[in-house]
Amino acid sequence: MRSLLLATFLLLTSVVTAPAREEVIAALSHNNVAITANFDGSEILIFGAIKRDSPIPEGEELDIIITIAGPSLPVLVRRKSRVLGIWVNTDAVEVDAAPSFYAVATTSPLQDILSQTSDLRHDITINNAVRSVGAPSNITDSETFTEALIRIRDKEKLYQLLEGAVELSSDTLFRTSIALPANLTEGTYKTRFLLVRNGRVVNQTEASIEVRKVGVERWLYNLAHQHSLIYGIMSLFIAIFAGWGASAIFRYFRA
Repeated sequence: MRSLLLATFLLLTSVVTAPAREEVIAALSHNNVAITANFDGSEILIFGAIKRDSPIPEGEELDIIITIAGPSLPVLVRRKSRVLGIWVNTDAVEVDAAPSFYAVATTSPLQDILSQTSDLRHDITINNAVRSVGAPSNITDSETFTEALIRIRDKEKLYQLLEGAVELSSDTLFRTSIALPANLTEGTYKTRFLLVRNGRVVNQTEASIEVRKVGVERWLYNLAHQHSLIYGIMSLFIAIFAGWGASAIFRYFRA
């Protein structure tokens, strides 16, 4: 009887002290982006809620981090130096994997809500999303090449750090928007919704955005990559016809 009471007490204690289970439920305004001839960018609206099975413990802060990552590809970064009065490429480092697009939106400054351990584990910040493993033995400052790549893509709006851009209401509802620039790379864009508490990621969910060329742009892209000879011949004929047409129009107005 005494052992039964003790077991019941331990069970109730574990139920009372068990941490609240929380889950992120999110949605996107659209999951497909069509690249056409007049495509000048798009804006993705992101909204969602936090589902929990018990009240939030007092004194614990809650934050949301949202990331959107485009296809990761190797990138060759070159450094120019002045040689005999001429700027030439002297050194090069290949970054092993760099997202073609990467955006991070948060409820608060990243350094205040995310620990370095969680950042390394989940590759959340831009620096950790870009992976550069090795470099030629004659280059001792390979990290500067990665920094240069990040700086260039930041200017092109391909890398975005949007601290405080996520609006969180009553520790339950959240919303934000992220602008996609016109110079997007075609592919699947992975979107993550991370729930952060006390610097640690406690839950996350994922979605995807498909970015594809459509219409004539898609046909020309496939033709150039799958039938390069036909594409080259067609381009040559178009150039000849355009030149002849411009010459004929010029002679007509000159006569």
